[in-house]
Amino acid sequence: MLEHSGIVVAIASLLVGGIAGWWLWRRRWGGKQARLVGASMQEIDVSVNGGYNPNVVVVRKGIPVRFNFTRSEDDPCSEWVIFSDLEVKRRLPAFKTTSVVFTPDKEGEFLFTCALGMYRGKLIVKRRKPAQAALQRSLAESGEET
Repeated sequence: MLEHSGIVVAIASLLVGGIAGWWLWRRRWGGKQARLVGASMQEIDVSVNGGYNPNVVVVRKGIPVRFNFTRSEDDPCSEWVIFSDLEVKRRLPAFKTTSVVFTPDKEGEFLFTCALGMYRGKLIVKRRKPAQAALQRSLAESGEET
């Protein structure tokens, strides 16, 4: 009987460990896709508290993106967010939400950090889908706002 329960415990442990590992991998490395607001803006909410969450953000090239950084701490390290390769830098007041808007114009992976480089995130810029480009062009030609 003891032998059988040991096998059950081992299988249950592997199952729980596998689910936890998958969840952590997905959360940390899978990335969070910015949502499309109309055809003319991407948007992502990022909390700042001991790091960035999500710390991997996926956006489309050529469509403006609005990062809404909510800083829930007063650690001096998190006072700034810096996208050095994109030449974007913004002060993040403590206990407030600050929007940072820019248009990613090149594909690739770009680091964003705090002023000291201790908080780190990754921005992944992917090629725009043809349907998104066509919709954005069509709306621009018709003069419609989204």
